Amino acid sequence: MKPQKITIAVAARLSDVGIETIRYYQRQGLIEEPPRPSQGYRIYPEQTIARIRFIKRAQELGFTLREIKNLLQLDAAQCDETRAFAEEKLKVIEDKIGGLQSIRHTLQELIDHCNSSDANEACPIIYSISHPSVQL
Repeated sequence: MKPQKITIAVAARLSDVGIETIRYYQRQGLIEEPPRPSQGYRIYPEQTIARIRFIKRAQELGFTLREIKNLLQLDAAQCDETRAFAEEKLKVIEDKIGGLQSIRHTLQELIDHCNSSDANEACPIIYSISHPSVQL
């Protein structure tokens, strides 16, 4: 059986992304665009599928495309550098989690205040958003 030629449509299907995503990754320098033959479609190497999957998995772990571009320049032998990079990312994520927990706490307090307020009073949530310097 003859191996399947991997056109952009096939690459998109195998990678579970859209064609425009592949084109975007090409413009961003994350994957290479194969040369266009004089007749026919560009044929992507199988490594492109693995690379797209790597990009998508790295995004799931919270890395931006710019950060992923840096990761793609590292190889398996650069574990110390990769670990340091991941530790920096983890710190950023932990800071975001702390900020989100603070927001969650504030929203819960506002909801609780809203539930206990008089129906004739202004909504404490709207009031708090309109007057951020006033503590309820």
